[in-house]
Amino acid sequence: MADRITPRSQDFSQWYNDIIQHAQLADQSPVRGCMVLKPNGYAIWEVVQRELDKRFKETGHRNAYFPLLIPESFLNKEKEHVEGFAPQCAVVTHGGGKKLEEPLVIRPTSETIINYMYSKWVQSYRDLPILINQWANVIRWEMRTRPFLRTLEFLWQEGHTCHETEDEARRETLKMLDIYQSFLRDHFAMAVIPGEKTPGEKFPGAENTYCIEAMMQDKEALQAGTSHYFGTKFAQAFDIKFQNREGKQQFVHQTSWGVTTRLIGALIMTHSDDKGLVLPPKAAPTQIVIIPISQKGQDSSKITEIADRLKSELLASYVVHVDAREGHSVGYKFTEWEVQGIPLRIELGPRDLATNECVLARRDGVKTKVSLDQVKATAAKTLDEFQMALYTRSSEFLKANTHIENDLPKFKERIQANSGFYQLHWCGNPGCEAQVKNDTKATIRCIPFAQIRESGKCIVCSAASTGRVIFARNY
Repeated sequence: MADRITPRSQDFSQWYNDIIQHAQLADQSPVRGCMVLKPNGYAIWEVVQRELDKRFKETGHRNAYFPLLIPESFLNKEKEHVEGFAPQCAVVTHGGGKKLEEPLVIRPTSETIINYMYSKWVQSYRDLPILINQWANVIRWEMRTRPFLRTLEFLWQEGHTCHETEDEARRETLKMLDIYQSFLRDHFAMAVIPGEKTPGEKFPGAENTYCIEAMMQDKEALQAGTSHYFGTKFAQAFDIKFQNREGKQQFVHQTSWGVTTRLIGALIMTHSDDKGLVLPPKAAPTQIVIIPISQKGQDSSKITEIADRLKSELLASYVVHVDAREGHSVGYKFTEWEVQGIPLRIELGPRDLATNECVLARRDGVKTKVSLDQVKATAAKTLDEFQMALYTRSSEFLKANTHIENDLPKFKERIQANSGFYQLHWCGNPGCEAQVKNDTKATIRCIPFAQIRESGKCIVCSAASTGRVIFARNY
């Protein structure tokens, strides 16, 4: 287990794969680029589903489900969209032993099939807004794959909304980005930078793409969520019109937003250590494991009784597991739950019983001895402090590894030696953006909402710039 996890300093990529294997999050599929989500991994996705779904419904959204198979002709209706996704599409050409009259694309995203349906559902301003979310899977034919981060098939949610006005749709776009940011802060204990993508990095077919960018422990960027304002592009392509309040025909304004199982990869790379997975309490499917410690040949019924009592006391607030398995040493159990990232371990043995105490061990190694009648209150305080400690560490790491640079040769040298977020002046020219990417493999992750607004010169061409953007290497 832990002794078989490659240290991060030695090989970060292998460390990541080892965590996935030994924490039992996922396994390889016989199909290249696909993965099997094991119960431990899927349980984390269920946390994402439960918490985000609650927030979606609190803001008026409802869930629906749309088909996996999309007529190929649908993708051709919006030129920029099809050009963006064509290289990643998997296409079904035969069914029932016969060649299909029209090939069917396995959805890489659902804009086209959903907008076809919206064109049937929207007739009047009274039908708006449409606020629909879908929990689904998609297929994108990636050439280079990594578990959770980039796979042929992955799970996600995709929201698709229609609105009367541009202002209403734009407010929806930013509201959903805020929901993602607050979820990652409050549950995943991740600090992120929100901002807007450049035209060269935006979603195919979108007018504007907004994102949240996170920094992993190797100082590379990971896009953790996106929200798009489509304007009327898809509405025009699919003829989604309605009679407005003045009795005239008008195209709807649309948005789309989503996060994927990539968040699990982000969670691993943000918090985990060389001992295994580290889960923030609010992201953990199980927050507490109680380990009764018995001595060979002695009656352990009293310890088991107290362990069960503690579980009952804690169950009102947490998911708790009592590990009373026989045939495994205490050391083995400690290591196993450590590798799996359980936030809090309660150790209860004969010596503890004699003093009416037990040991609370936080996943980061902080241990506290507490009386048995104070376990519930102390556990709550311990878990809250651990959640906050992880967020503070993430936030401080992000700040410490975000740099300002004004000289292109120095930037090339610095990012080669030390990844991170680099705030550079950029003139807005796609050619300058592409040159930095070609020279350094760093892309503009976003134009931050909290942009450093100042006069300067583009780091490539020295043309005028009004603010700094974030360049980084990314997953």
